[in-house]
Amino acid sequence: MGRQGRQHLRLGWALLGLAAGTVLWMRGAGVAAGWVWSAAALPVALHVAAGLWRSLRGGRPGVDVIALAAMLAAVATGEAATAAVIAVMVAGGEALEAWAGARAGSALADLLARTPRRAQRLEGERLEDIPVAAIRPGDLLLVRPGDTVPADGLLADGAATLDLRALTGESLPVALARGAAVQSGAVNAGPAFRLRASHDAAGSTYAAIIRLTEAATASRAPLTRLADRWAVAFVLFTALVAGGARLATGDPLRALAVLVVATPCPLILAAPVALMAGIGRAARRGIIVKDAGALEQLAGIRTVVFDKTGTLTPGRPALATVDAEPALGRAGALRLAASLAQGSAHPVSTALRDAALEQGMALAPPEAVQETPGGGLRGVVEGRTVLLGGEAYLRDAGPAPAPGFGPDAALAGLGGLVAWLGVDGRWRPPSC
Repeated sequence: MGRQGRQHLRLGWALLGLAAGTVLWMRGAGVAAGWVWSAAALPVALHVAAGLWRSLRGGRPGVDVIALAAMLAAVATGEAATAAVIAVMVAGGEALEAWAGARAGSALADLLARTPRRAQRLEGERLEDIPVAAIRPGDLLLVRPGDTVPADGLLADGAATLDLRALTGESLPVALARGAAVQSGAVNAGPAFRLRASHDAAGSTYAAIIRLTEAATASRAPLTRLADRWAVAFVLFTALVAGGARLATGDPLRALAVLVVATPCPLILAAPVALMAGIGRAARRGIIVKDAGALEQLAGIRTVVFDKTGTLTPGRPALATVDAEPALGRAGALRLAASLAQGSAHPVSTALRDAALEQGMALAPPEAVQETPGGGLRGVVEGRTVLLGGEAYLRDAGPAPAPGFGPDAALAGLGGLVAWLGVDGRWRPPSC
């Protein structure tokens, strides 16, 4: 059974014992209820004692000593129900901490799941399947469609189309030319290409991102260290107050009340849980936090200045505007483009489909769809030959631009990325 399973078992045992003891006490079996409550607290007390011993051996005094003292004092003074309640509190706090840690660790697990395990190395005319750890600088690698680039390198072919969302958050695939630098972690969104490795896998970009996330998850922020120091003082203060209450009143229950109020101590628990959860949440949103101290400093930030080439995007494209010949109309152009886009998983195709559906358009099923990776789509929609893609793709396909919709005019009017639509041998730009 794993650590989290044992935590859940202790919490379940404490809850069951507390409930069973309560039932016995309500039926008048006070002695039996006391034994049941004590049994409910025993596994938690032993667990806390073992953890405290390990902490002391490592030179790290812990606040858990208050919880242990409270449970032992409760049993000794005949308040076994109080011991069971404290056991539920301690076990519940540990279960909550484990849950937060698992949520934070899931982001790192997602990164590790996307890490390539195998690579294709070209040895002359022979293609060799190798583990990524065997990649060496200078190796010529083949990156197939949909593969994650296993190592940093230089593009050895004429062109490549890469999805960089995992690295930069850019929503659209990026076209690269021969000799361009390619980072590991990018996904091949076009046809296969050859890559000349410049680093091994361990020294590449994606491996560095994973190491940075691991270090951030394990790091301790200044707030955590401050909480540790205050926890030691808090334990001493609690001991003095509890002892003073016992001496001043002569009633041991007064001392027990002080221990119960001080258990558990959120000062030592809240900081690491909050930081761990924050780092995990940021990683799931594509934000890599350098260390826990950097995350803590965000609390004092009032102004953020972005220095980034290009634009800040939400990670996926969206339709901004539509233009078309009057004979076809903007709605007609968008409907034809979105209908053909149903045959593609490209991000621009997804944006066109979403925009058409949001406007309540009924899309027609496309026929004979052919996709050129990194270029565009060709197909038949309601008996009309339709092409959708970039300017170069439509020029190569043969149709001529419609009057008034040349590439320069379209770019000047739309001010961004243009997806061109060709219908029956004519160009019409449906979106940007």
